[in-house]
Amino acid sequence: MTTLPRPDARSHGRFNLEQQRKRAKELFKAARADEPAALARILRHLSPREAPLKLADAQFVIARECGFPSWPRLKAHIESLEASRRLIAERGDGDLATLHIRCGSDIEHSLRTAGFEGDFLEFSDPFCIGPLKDLLPEELMRLRANYLAEVSGMAEGDVLARLLRSYRGLAELDRYARLVLWFEHDSYDQLLLAYLLHRLRANPPNARIELIAVETIPGVERFIGIGQLAPDLLAWLWRRRRPVEAPLLELGSRAWEALTADTPEALESLIATGTPALPMMGKALGRHLQELPAPNTGLGLTERLILETVRDHGPLPVGKAFAYLMREYEPLPYLGDLTFWWLLQPLIATPQPPLEIGEAHEEWPHRRLSLTDLGHDILAGSRNWLDHAPGERWVGGMRIAPRREAMRRP
Repeated sequence: MTTLPRPDARSHGRFNLEQQRKRAKELFKAARADEPAALARILRHLSPREAPLKLADAQFVIARECGFPSWPRLKAHIESLEASRRLIAERGDGDLATLHIRCGSDIEHSLRTAGFEGDFLEFSDPFCIGPLKDLLPEELMRLRANYLAEVSGMAEGDVLARLLRSYRGLAELDRYARLVLWFEHDSYDQLLLAYLLHRLRANPPNARIELIAVETIPGVERFIGIGQLAPDLLAWLWRRRRPVEAPLLELGSRAWEALTADTPEALESLIATGTPALPMMGKALGRHLQELPAPNTGLGLTERLILETVRDHGPLPVGKAFAYLMREYEPLPYLGDLTFWWLLQPLIATPQPPLEIGEAHEEWPHRRLSLTDLGHDILAGSRNWLDHAPGERWVGGMRIAPRREAMRRP
């Protein structure tokens, strides 16, 4: 669950038909007047021709700039958004007692704005970092609270209280006639979804279970998370929800069992199937598996991409490094800013760090990062991070230990 919002339709997905018609007329008029910028826009999408430019040509260019293959497709999508908005305004989700479950609070307000009335449960525990074990909920909460307190600096009791609110909500599902799971395609979301499906299979509620699973949105240039979308888009997604049936529940259980295993074989086997019940889950599990250390560098993929980001753009502030990582380097963005900061700690807070960070008198997003000689050597493959890492890290159920620890064993 990662959101880097920008205030434009190519990010939030809401398009206004009259506005696009006006843009097409303005482009048509400017091109007919031989304005260079307008002609350049036309030529990016249309080959030179002798026939006079038509308004339909300008409409085609506007549609392509909005991410659609044609003007009719853009128009049809906008009309579908309007129909979805009207449907929610007329009926909403009030036909059944509904609980919306999401791995964060990012859409809670937008759901209300869009006209949804059901209850909301935030179930957020960043399974994409730290240890995972197939334990009873109370034991899993304690394991996770211990880890999250350690990496965040929060009191373990406070972390446990926050987790308790999420996990306790899963014990109260019988109050509802419909459960709607809102999840996107990244590993933050999909690992949590696997756990929820596993729980729902083990303890089936009386409610109807439905899934809204999002990988792409028409017209959105770089879809990162549901939280970046305008409220109207949530109404549009509502019409595309699907029932959660046995194959998907079984996939969730199999994925959870593989994620909590202490070796990668079960995950590799599951990924090889393509996870037909939900293909995006297989892709996210594959990305999760890339956090295992590469043989030549000892880095997981996120660690490598962080070092490459700083190498290519540094020295630069931590906040800008995060933005570059999410927008240009990470193939399947899944980190929030705080989880990024937590993952950064082993790379800076060690006697031989691959990254140096500026003085602590500034807030962490403004502190500047630079790549050390060790960082350059690790990226080149001439040195291995596991020879210098300050401690263990976890990829689900798999513990990654520094090499010096392995060397101490009899």
